[in-house]
Amino acid sequence: MATPTELDDYLFDLRGYLVLRQALEPGVVDELNTALDDFPELEPQAWAGNVHRVDDNPGNAGVELQNIVEGGPEFERLIDHPSWLGHVRRYCGEQDSYVEGLFIDECFATIRQDGGFFPVHSGGYRGAVRGQYRYKDGIFRCGQVNILMALTDIGPGDGGTLVIPGSHKSNLRHPQFDEYKSWDTTMDAMPGVVEMHLEKGDALLFCDGLSHGASTRTNPGERRALIYRYGPSWATTRWGYSYSDELLARVTPQQRAILQPVAPRRPGPQ
Repeated sequence: MATPTELDDYLFDLRGYLVLRQALEPGVVDELNTALDDFPELEPQAWAGNVHRVDDNPGNAGVELQNIVEGGPEFERLIDHPSWLGHVRRYCGEQDSYVEGLFIDECFATIRQDGGFFPVHSGGYRGAVRGQYRYKDGIFRCGQVNILMALTDIGPGDGGTLVIPGSHKSNLRHPQFDEYKSWDTTMDAMPGVVEMHLEKGDALLFCDGLSHGASTRTNPGERRALIYRYGPSWATTRWGYSYSDELLARVTPQQRAILQPVAPRRPGPQ
């Protein structure tokens, strides 16, 4: 399992993100892409098992498949992937506390084609506790840390993730935030933005409190990514999804502890 270095901690604190190069092995990337190729074609709001198509920015963001961890074993193996498990434990796992542990409160596949983008959101200024960045007494206490896995190369014109480095700790509102936060407005030209270019297999780790979005895709083809959002063990799923009993019975004890860190209490034998 990869362990965060002192430089990782410094850069994460400074910028609000890290790039984990080749976090996924080429064979794993191929299997994930094949699984998406073979996945049933869903209309918006339709279900395939416990996977739900909900396009968060309809008409602009492309296809988004929520609860994708239920999409098959290819997606299950990512729950506790060693390339980032140590990092998310440190940054949002309530280290050295009585509620230490992780929870995946959202996970989805995003497939974006020509013209797709996502507007700016989040930021440290008046940010929600759920996405907060905090470092105190030598311990990180982030409300949510995202792992964005690139399943295709993401370069210029591919609709890459846009971030404003350091904005997770900003005490001031970006003076042009309102101009770019509309669902119909791309943040491509927003001052201070940096576009993240990734090779397939790379993972972008970032605090959800970082101001971020995605640039306009102008190239042909598809931008494919998976996003697993980790939070502390006491969190709950963002959109009300629950993990199926079949999945919880099938995964490893460590994976189950991440999907269901607090098992429900019901009458009868426990």
